[in-house]
Amino acid sequence: MNFLPPIRAALCATVALLGPELSAQVYTVPIQGTIDLGLPPFVERVIALAAKEQPDLIIFDIDTFGGRIDGATRIKDAIMESPVPTIAFINRRAISAGALISLACDQIIMTSGATIGAATAVDLQGNKASEKVISYMREEMSATAEARGRPSRLAEAMVDEDIEIEWLIIKGDSVSLAEVEGGRKGKLVTLTTEKAIRLGMADGTFESIEELLRDRNLQDAAIISFSPSWSERMVRFLTDPVVSSLLMSLGIMGLIFEIRSPGFGVGGIIGVTALSLFFGASFMAELATITEVLFFVTGLILILLEVFVIPGFGVAGVSGIGLMLWGMFKMMLGEYPSPEQMEQAFLGLNIGIIGAIMAIILMLRMLFTSRLFKEMAPITSPDYTVSVGLESLVGQQGVTLTPCMPSGKADIGGRQINIMTRGESLGKGVAVEVISVETNVAFVRAVDTHSQETL
Repeated sequence: MNFLPPIRAALCATVALLGPELSAQVYTVPIQGTIDLGLPPFVERVIALAAKEQPDLIIFDIDTFGGRIDGATRIKDAIMESPVPTIAFINRRAISAGALISLACDQIIMTSGATIGAATAVDLQGNKASEKVISYMREEMSATAEARGRPSRLAEAMVDEDIEIEWLIIKGDSVSLAEVEGGRKGKLVTLTTEKAIRLGMADGTFESIEELLRDRNLQDAAIISFSPSWSERMVRFLTDPVVSSLLMSLGIMGLIFEIRSPGFGVGGIIGVTALSLFFGASFMAELATITEVLFFVTGLILILLEVFVIPGFGVAGVSGIGLMLWGMFKMMLGEYPSPEQMEQAFLGLNIGIIGAIMAIILMLRMLFTSRLFKEMAPITSPDYTVSVGLESLVGQQGVTLTPCMPSGKADIGGRQINIMTRGESLGKGVAVEVISVETNVAFVRAVDTHSQETL
């Protein structure tokens, strides 16, 4: 007797009955701590994966005091475009930018004792931002709440304390805001769990995500928890104001060392690497736009021209450094800079410049007291001059590598060195002879290679 057909039929019936339950999936995404520009790429990646895999639900586990407006706006836009239902699970608090992200979700669930609101923009000192920033945030909150069927006027009052609300229409009923402190002029709206549910801002209260899933008959669903990838964590680390300031310091320091020394060496490698990390992280976090890229690249080209083409250090070098600093400053701001971001960017730029200067002074002090330096430039008299080992080149001949008017570069004995004439101008490719050395500059005069007589 063949038992395979009945067994196969039974298996098919079992899969048909249990298939939907077995295939149920729920994504959980943490939005906790400070909202920075490293967070939006993470959220966008999860939502893009959800659009492809089609889970039953995306739950954003929110506990934040806020952060960058531009970062929160990008997250809000991604959530609004999600083809998968979304829930904001406010686990304790969704303040400032966290309130905007919560309003973008299809539903808002809060734990007992949680809060949502206080979304006005402030600077580092806690002072209210400009009306331009407040107006932008107010309308973002209002439009997002309206799109999700929540009281838009109440969302505006979370941003602007000048808004006064006495009554709201919630599901056809008039609800007084007399007991809500933020309903009065001069006070921002911040809602507790109970008030948020009663005023139509939240949809329910549960103490855990598991309890929430049981209420929706998804207790057997596969819960897939996401966390930022190493590259996303790296971007968040590199865009931190302290780290970006350090990268700027190293970059500026390396470029200055490279400008003041012949050829391309350690200083150039350190400078390019540090600035590449700064620039790359800003680009991945979408802080850098084409304008900042043009400023940065133009400044870099001017500095390279100063190092390899134009003798000495002048307008091109100073202009290049200025353009690069301005480009880096703009990269730290983002699309919608608040006063806080402006101050952080300005502080970071100053830290970068001061750090570079201090690092240069420290490295020079270490260089002048090192054994290697003493071997290269031995001190035999109180009236010594530092020649950085170039005194052995006196009397040797070479060829200019750049025009000298009167400073430039030359190849002397296979070494690229800074040279200076006694006032005359020389072109590129002119034979010269070293007549003296002062510090790291060799003084030269032109040589007639045909007669071997100096000119």
